[in-house]
Amino acid sequence: MKYLHTMVRVKDLDRAIAFYKLLGLEETRRIDNDKGRFTLVFLAPPGQPECPVELTYNWDGDEELPSDSRHFGHLAYQVDDIYAKCAELQAAGVTINRPPRDGRMAFVRSPDNISIELLQAGDALPPQEPWASMENTGHW
Repeated sequence: MKYLHTMVRVKDLDRAIAFYKLLGLEETRRIDNDKGRFTLVFLAPPGQPECPVELTYNWDGDEELPSDSRHFGHLAYQVDDIYAKCAELQAAGVTINRPPRDGRMAFVRSPDNISIELLQAGDALPPQEPWASMENTGHW
């Protein structure tokens, strides 16, 4: 496994960036998604681009955020074989909230209800059953 990032939803992107920069983080990457109407900003400690925090800003607001904007998103990890990892987790009793139908991404939750994103290393794997036809369970 390889650690990828921690995501945090923010209400005010400029204010959030200013705060993380005060902590000493530097912006390493930004993605503006016109279709999805969101911006992702990755910030990391100097010289440590492999340890980013991802700020997710929804352009049309995010009513699910608490008024104090303290809202944890998810942890993300890259795996060598997303199907094998999901099968291993499922065999251990872990619910696959968002199955890897696309051979690229899945979501599970920790025992403490923390959302964990699993991403396939490299290109997506070809769709495979039982994952390709599996429905979502709960939320992530």
